[in-house]
Amino acid sequence: MRLVATAVATVKDPIRVIESVCEHFSDHDAEVRREEAAYVVTFPFGTGYLSAEFDMISLRAEADEMLGLYYMRMALAGHVKELAGDPEPDIVWSGDGGEIMTPPNFRLIRVRAIRDITPHMRRIAFAGSDLARFASDEDLHMGLVIPQPGTTMVVPTIGKDGLLCWPEGMARPGIRRYTTRRCDPQSGTMEVDFVLHDDAGPGAAFAANCKPGDVVGVAGPFGSSVPQDRGWYLLAGDETALPAISRMLEFLPGTARGVALIEVADEACEVEIANRTGIELRWLHRNGEAPGTTTLLTDAVRSIEFPADPSSVYAWVGCEFDAFKAIRAHLRKERGLKKGQQLVVAYWRKGASDEEVAETPQRDD
Repeated sequence: MRLVATAVATVKDPIRVIESVCEHFSDHDAEVRREEAAYVVTFPFGTGYLSAEFDMISLRAEADEMLGLYYMRMALAGHVKELAGDPEPDIVWSGDGGEIMTPPNFRLIRVRAIRDITPHMRRIAFAGSDLARFASDEDLHMGLVIPQPGTTMVVPTIGKDGLLCWPEGMARPGIRRYTTRRCDPQSGTMEVDFVLHDDAGPGAAFAANCKPGDVVGVAGPFGSSVPQDRGWYLLAGDETALPAISRMLEFLPGTARGVALIEVADEACEVEIANRTGIELRWLHRNGEAPGTTTLLTDAVRSIEFPADPSSVYAWVGCEFDAFKAIRAHLRKERGLKKGQQLVVAYWRKGASDEEVAETPQRDD
C-alpha cells in the first residue's frame, strides 16, 4: 500500500520557490517532470509533488516504505524552507508518517581511535550499533551530527515539518556531510577521514579536538556514488574528495578503465589506495600554493583524452566551488556529457564559511 503525506507552505512567489527546489533536486540526480499543475520529483526512495496555489505550495510525499516517506517529507520540507526566504514557512505534515517520533536513519556513535594518515588528514574510527546501512557502496555519504562544545549528544525527535527537532534550550548541533570511508557492521565500526585546516568549521574542529569516548550522531546514508556498469571513468577532486574517490577505486569492478586525478598539497599528502580497477591514478601537487588558488585540477581535467565513444564515459568530480564551475561547464559543453554521465559537486568554497557553502547553488549557470 502506497504511503502518502500532505502539507502546505505559505510563501512569496510559490512558482519561483518550486522551480528553485526542482532545479536543486534535478542537479542531485532526481527525475523532475511536469504533470498537469504539479511538478513531480522522483527519487529511488519516493515521489514528491509540488503545486502552486495563490500564495501557497501544496506538498505531497509518497513512498512504498516508511523510511522512504520519512526521506521524502524531509527533502520537500527542508528545501522549501531553505529556498523560500524570509519569513520561513510553517509546514505541518498530515497523513502517513505521523507515528515517526525519532529519525529511523539516526545513530549515536562513539570515537574509538584517532590517527593522522597525512599531515592534513585525520582518520577517526567510530563504534556504534546497527551500522549496516552505512556499508553500502551505492550511498557513500552520511551526515555527521556534532554537538556544540559543552553539550551532550542526544537523539533528536521529528518535528511537525518532518525535520530534526532538538530539545528546547539545547544549542543546535552542527550537521556536516562526509564520506563513510569504511564501515564494518560485524565489528560495529566505521571510519571517517577529515581534512584538517585553519578556520575550521564544526567538522574539522571536532576532528582536531576530539578524544576517544566522545559521542556524536550520524544520519543517512545519502547518495552521490557512481554507477558500476560504465566502461571508462573520470574521477577527480582535491583533498576533500579523496575519501570518496578512494572508496570508488576500491569497489568499482576490475574491468573499469579511466583516470583518477587527485589534487593534494605535496607528495606527503598522498595516501595508499587499494585500487582494484584499471583506472590510472594521478596525483597533482600544489607545491606550496594554497588550496583553491590554482587551476591545477581544472587544467588536468581539460588535458585528459576521452574515449572516442562517449557513451561509455562517466565523470565524478568533487572540489572547490570555482573549480566546480569550470569543470562542470567543460564536461557539459565541451565534452558533451549528459546528465546521466556526470556528477560534479562543490565540496567547499574558498573564503566562505560552512554555512555559506551549504547555501551555495551548485550549478554552473
